[in-house]
Amino acid sequence: MNTRKPRIVIADNDKNYIVPLQLKFVEDFFDKIDLEIISESQFFNDFFSTPQNIDILIVSEDLYSLTLQKHNIDNVFVMTEQHEEDETADLNVFRIFKYSSIKEIFNEIIGKSANILQVDLEDKKDPQIVLVYSAAGGTGKTTVALGISACLTKNYKRVLYINAERLQTFQHKLNNQTPISDASIYTELLASDDNPYHALKHVIRQEMFSYLPPFKTALMSLGLSYALFATIALAAKKSYDFDFIVIDTDSVLDDDKAELISLADKVLVVTQQNIASVYATNMFVSNINGANSDKYYYICNDYKKDDDNALISPGFSMKFSVSDYIEHIYHFDTVTCEDLSKNSDMQKIAFLMI
Repeated sequence: MNTRKPRIVIADNDKNYIVPLQLKFVEDFFDKIDLEIISESQFFNDFFSTPQNIDILIVSEDLYSLTLQKHNIDNVFVMTEQHEEDETADLNVFRIFKYSSIKEIFNEIIGKSANILQVDLEDKKDPQIVLVYSAAGGTGKTTVALGISACLTKNYKRVLYINAERLQTFQHKLNNQTPISDASIYTELLASDDNPYHALKHVIRQEMFSYLPPFKTALMSLGLSYALFATIALAAKKSYDFDFIVIDTDSVLDDDKAELISLADKVLVVTQQNIASVYATNMFVSNINGANSDKYYYICNDYKKDDDNALISPGFSMKFSVSDYIEHIYHFDTVTCEDLSKNSDMQKIAFLMI
């Protein structure tokens, strides 16, 4: 039986900053962790002059450098003195605004390090797969999926966003829009369907939340099966690397999509208030067994109160009930994931997922 305690190192020249964070770790974990404090630059340099194995490193921006990557450190939290929003980072390097409340900083560190801190499986909730689907195109489904991912992250949840569209265009909302370019990854995906998550894990990026970068071309051009996404999602869930896996899908309804719907813990169905969108959602409900169970949430996106609303039209036979509305977002083209995380309608829906 492995009884090794997680090793946590806090390094900052400011002792007044270190002490309250140190006390918070002691209060919550006491003898369950090995906690080390470094408050002098020279000692920090000497300490890292030899190879180190560390589970969690919390380090001030002035002490942090890329040379730390040569050490075996699972999670690095860099405490910055300025807000740095939407910055692409390595999967296990996180930037936190230093002058947030200690509670907020602590919760974010714990939220992103729950697996490292060895939370007992019986006390730990299983990761949840949230499928975001729309029976009609153009409903703003991807906006909702990105918004939910951002809001869950703001609630200290570890989120993996997977865009499962056959032709991916979600990346226009990200800072880093480059696709997965390593040819060996595609070769490995084609050669084996056993655990594609293992092949892709090292290319996962982070901008607020973690996400799988886009493929370089459409699935059919790569010769990859759509069933690949279900395999990735299940393997990511079993890894316990994330609390939520948000899968953003296209409107095609086939056997592979039915498999995704089946494996999802929650299905968020996005519609709009126009007749075509409501009709398509009705058709979806008619073709899916149990589509009115607690597993399904129906969301009206891009709601405009002054427009006709087929969702409440007396002449329209509704087969589903809308859980919430997301009002029209103005200046949409300039809206970022950070902006979406502050949208009160998105926040309410994310809370439903929790």
